[in-house]
Amino acid sequence: MAAEIGFSFSDSTAGYVEHRQGTRVGLRTLDGRSVTVHLTDVTYAQLLRNLGQPYQDATGRLDELLRPGAFVFSYGPVYPREGGLHFQATQLIIVSEPDHRPPYEGAGWWTDQLRQLAGFYRRSQFGTSRIDFADYRTEIRSSGEKTLGHVQETDTISRMVYGMATAFMLTGEEDFLDVAEHGSRYLHDHMRFVDPVEDVVYWYHGIDVEGPREHKLFASEFGDDYRAVPAYEQIYALVGLVQTYRLTGDPAIRADIEGTVRLFERFFADRKLGGYYSHIDPVTLSPHHDSLGPNRSRKNWNSVGDHAPAYLFNLFLATGDDHYRRMLEHTFDMIVTHLPDRSDERSPFVNERFHADWTPDRSWGWQQDRAVVGHNLKIAWNLMRMHATLPKSEYRALAQQIGRSMPEVGRDPQRGGWYDMVQRIPEEGRHAFVWHDRKAWWQQEQAILAYLALAGHTGDADFLRHAGESSAFYNAFFLDHDEGAVHFTVLAEGLPYHVGNERLKGSHAMSMYHKAELCYLAEVYTRLLVHREPLDLWFRPRSDAEYPQGLLRVAPDVLPPGRVVLDSVRVDGAPYSNFDPESMTVQLPRSDSRQLVQVRLRPAQDRR
Repeated sequence: MAAEIGFSFSDSTAGYVEHRQGTRVGLRTLDGRSVTVHLTDVTYAQLLRNLGQPYQDATGRLDELLRPGAFVFSYGPVYPREGGLHFQATQLIIVSEPDHRPPYEGAGWWTDQLRQLAGFYRRSQFGTSRIDFADYRTEIRSSGEKTLGHVQETDTISRMVYGMATAFMLTGEEDFLDVAEHGSRYLHDHMRFVDPVEDVVYWYHGIDVEGPREHKLFASEFGDDYRAVPAYEQIYALVGLVQTYRLTGDPAIRADIEGTVRLFERFFADRKLGGYYSHIDPVTLSPHHDSLGPNRSRKNWNSVGDHAPAYLFNLFLATGDDHYRRMLEHTFDMIVTHLPDRSDERSPFVNERFHADWTPDRSWGWQQDRAVVGHNLKIAWNLMRMHATLPKSEYRALAQQIGRSMPEVGRDPQRGGWYDMVQRIPEEGRHAFVWHDRKAWWQQEQAILAYLALAGHTGDADFLRHAGESSAFYNAFFLDHDEGAVHFTVLAEGLPYHVGNERLKGSHAMSMYHKAELCYLAEVYTRLLVHREPLDLWFRPRSDAEYPQGLLRVAPDVLPPGRVVLDSVRVDGAPYSNFDPESMTVQLPRSDSRQLVQVRLRPAQDRR
């Protein structure tokens, strides 16, 4: 008998059931390896559940559930032995039953999750009564309580506004829109600076609300961007405003958006070589000022590419304005031209930081020559959206190249989920972790949306499998069933990591945006593109709504042409017929009051 090695550890394993013999369950891992998991007399099991759902015990159903094809997560002690590892199952999470769709592919899963998230942040910031953004705080503890932090950051308010507006769009619950509109007005009244000479709008970093008077902070207080005006803060100041404008047509919001776009074009844009600089000096508004230090004359993925998902796609959807389509085209032309690393075939990752002339900057701060896995996935997702807006072979080719290469270098092949940051160039055959092997919530979002978009646009079964496995890990381990909302980070095996800022549900890095965006677009892609099912959305145009041509544009996202049509419209509860199914536009009726517009979208019958 072989001697056992004298130590053990606990770990998780994700896989598909291949066979079962008594207490031995054979799993096929995500990368195709065979692993045997051993059940014991104390093994317990639960079904995957959504936020707001009770614990669903499945211990007594293992004979029924552990059949070939079922997808499960196993967690328990692992004993190294000569010849391999012995996996003991203490806990099982049954993701999908044999011959059944996983629950997150069912209609309403992501909608219900977003309703729960919106409720958590609404209660955390304002309780259950009056909405007053003077009470808003950037930092929220895991339980939903506010910390003593006193700076209201513009970005995090706008990200919460996005989440609330999106929750209304998907659920029709008016209280969520009420929060979004109050937040939009607060941003307009307190966080905005209008320069009438340059005819642009800037957004303050935030407001220090400690003391009797507001103290506005123009330049960033964040370490990477200290005393500068970073492009990404101005970009994310728009994320909630644009989504609220889509729903309401508020002319004041539209003016703020257009003024900020002029800011990007006049002060951040590189008119000679293309793209956008990452930082400008708060006094001179120059990207080349010595005060910027390591951010002087720099470009990065965020300053070039984040315009698209944060506000440009939604602004184009709301207006149909060709100016924004051209901005999108420029953004993605810069991405496919400059971000892929054509100098070193060893790296499947894009370059993320650049000097003014687009020479890669591989010595900046914490980034060095390292890859953020989620940024690569985000690029693939948004390239597929852009390809639907303006088909170009190079957009699709790079998206698919990234989609096919990332699982091998950025995904955990045994436990599931996506890693954070790795060395861009491999050593000894692997891309080593930079600091840790933890997994952050927002990078799981990028994976899910990237592979849902790739699958929905191409029909590729591998992409759809990656989307499902990514959704399974996120829903199994990131949902906080005890205190609500979503964990910031989990350990590699899926256990929550509550240390430092990563214990918070609200911070400089986390508000409501990524979680809400995931719920909304996962529902859209799964329903309309993957399973070809109808979807309802809600809009609430004001009486003074300003939409180009008076048209309410209700396309849920930039989808492949001809795949989805507008099936029916109700205005204030009554059927309404003045709409165009193909362009998904509604000619709004004249009214002196606000209108509630409910639309039903469905897959086109003649397309697959």
